[in-house]
This record gives sequence, C-alpha cells and structure tokens, in this order.
Amino acid sequence: MPGLLPAAPVALGPEAWWLPGFALGRAPALLDAIAGVLAQAPLRQMQTPGGRRIGVAMSNCGALGWTSSREGYRYTACDPLSGKPWPPLPALLRALAADAAAAAGLPDPAPDACLINRYLPGVGMGLHQDRDERDLRAAIVSVSLGLPAVFLWGGLRRRDPVQAVPLAHGDVVVWGGVDRLRFHGVRRLARAAQARWPCRWNLTLRRAG
Repeated sequence: MPGLLPAAPVALGPEAWWLPGFALGRAPALLDAIAGVLAQAPLRQMQTPGGRRIGVAMSNCGALGWTSSREGYRYTACDPLSGKPWPPLPALLRALAADAAAAAGLPDPAPDACLINRYLPGVGMGLHQDRDERDLRAAIVSVSLGLPAVFLWGGLRRRDPVQAVPLAHGDVVVWGGVDRLRFHGVRRLARAAQARWPCRWNLTLRRAG
C-alpha cells in the first residue's frame, strides 16, 4: 500500500538514525498492545527526585520498568502502584526493536524494558540523557504514534547545539554506540485544531538489565 511505505532513513549521527514511517504498517497493532498493557498497569504521573511532577504520563512493560520518585530514578521488576510484575513485553514490540535496529545497522538491543509515554498537547520533555541502564551502548528504539512532535536531538554535552526533528505517526528513532548518551527531549506539543489523534504515544525500548 503506497501510503504505508516508509521514507529513506536519515542519519542523526554515526550510530543514530531517524526512520520515517518505519512503524506505520504496525501502528494499529501497536496501539492495541499499548491498550493491553495499560489495562494491567495504568498510566501515572511520576515525580522527579526534587518533587516536581512530570508532565508526561507513563507506564511500562517488560521484565523491568523505569520509575521516578523522590527516592530517585531507577528500574524495578514490579509496578510500585500494584506490587505486581510489570506486564510482559509484547512480542510485537520486541520484533519491532530488532527490525529497527537492523535498519539502522545496529545490533539487536534485545530489550527487556519498554517505557510508555503519553504526551498531551502542551506537554513536552526537557533535554536529558538515558543513563539508568547497565549497558550504555546498546541501542534505544523510540517509536512515535499519534500527534506529531518535534524531537530535540542534542550532543554529548547539555550545551551542545540541538537539532529539531519533526516526528510523525509511525516514525522511529534509533540510537546507540557512540551516540547512546546524546542529550534529547521533546518540544511541547502544539494544540492542533481538529487533530486526528488526541495525544502522542512514545514507546521507548531499551535493554536495562
């Protein structure tokens, strides 16, 4: 189907790639998978160690889930709200991570964690590094669904120049190796009139343990 064909990959660094439309054909199944996870581990808004509420609503699936509270940032095997293990990582997500990494020329990250983020209009995420994982070279696979967003792609220092990457429904960004600790974030989502989607979903697949 021509409308589902992805565009050519765009290099963001030596080991970082933007894959426009890569997940578009799998988007309906991915949205179903998100709904299944959230039925077991509902979205919640976490706090930073400093006590500030994070604007993005989050949940997790996989053997480990990322959490934030006044006690710090960490991965846990159980959902702090229920005390139960996080829902299993759907096979669809594991396969997507492997395929996206291969398309980027990177090894399969074999993810054991998927952070699910919901962005409403007006919500964004500041520049940060993902460094709570044990292997700081294994690729991260980030999937965008729903509302468009501007992904902020920086350097290895917070003050480095930042590139604005316009992500659409079905786009995937993959980074690992020498680019693994790049600063990145999301500009506040615009309030689009008569938008097809009510929010943006972001699935971030990682090997945490």
